[in-house]
Amino acid sequence: MSTLTLALARPTLADRLLRRTLVTDVALVAAGTALTAAAAQLVIPLWPVPITGQTFAVLLVGTVLGPVRGAISMAFYLVLGVVGLPIFAAGGHGGLFTSTSGGFVVGFIFAAALVGWLAQRTWDHRILGTFVSFAAGTAVMYAFGLPWLYTVLSTFPPATMTQFFGTTNVLQATIVGGMLPFLLGDLLKAIVAAALLPLSWKLVNRADRGDRA
Repeated sequence: MSTLTLALARPTLADRLLRRTLVTDVALVAAGTALTAAAAQLVIPLWPVPITGQTFAVLLVGTVLGPVRGAISMAFYLVLGVVGLPIFAAGGHGGLFTSTSGGFVVGFIFAAALVGWLAQRTWDHRILGTFVSFAAGTAVMYAFGLPWLYTVLSTFPPATMTQFFGTTNVLQATIVGGMLPFLLGDLLKAIVAAALLPLSWKLVNRADRGDRA
């Protein structure tokens, strides 16, 4: 059995649970894409950006798989959605350039890479480290998503802006539509991850000690 792998030297949670091979890596990348696609269908419809379970899935995949496999999984998710598979939020698909949430999907790749890099440095072993890691990954998504949303909203006629946001101020509409509705959910996701991931590491380490006893 080949030991070729996409994972770097520092192990993540997936590497402690499964033997590191290229076949395992491919399966984990596909599973990460599938999890994100499934989470994208858990939708609270809002406009211009819906609330979904995607962001938690993205950060979880990146943390568990590490930066390389996590980023590849998210890039695969983006490509499959662009070519026509209905895996974006609420079954959406197609080009991202005119999509109000397209920047967030692009940001998934970089957010997964960041939290995966931090996981390789054991941030997800500790409650505070996991919380900060998820917060940082979320910030990366906003860093891509909000400027993209601003650019798309800038193409809308003033009447449309007034109808949906009560203002023609694009920056204000971007913050109201692309960030404020999500802050509480982002906080809750980071708290849940901070509870679950360090606990998972404790259970894995305890099982390892039991096997060696």
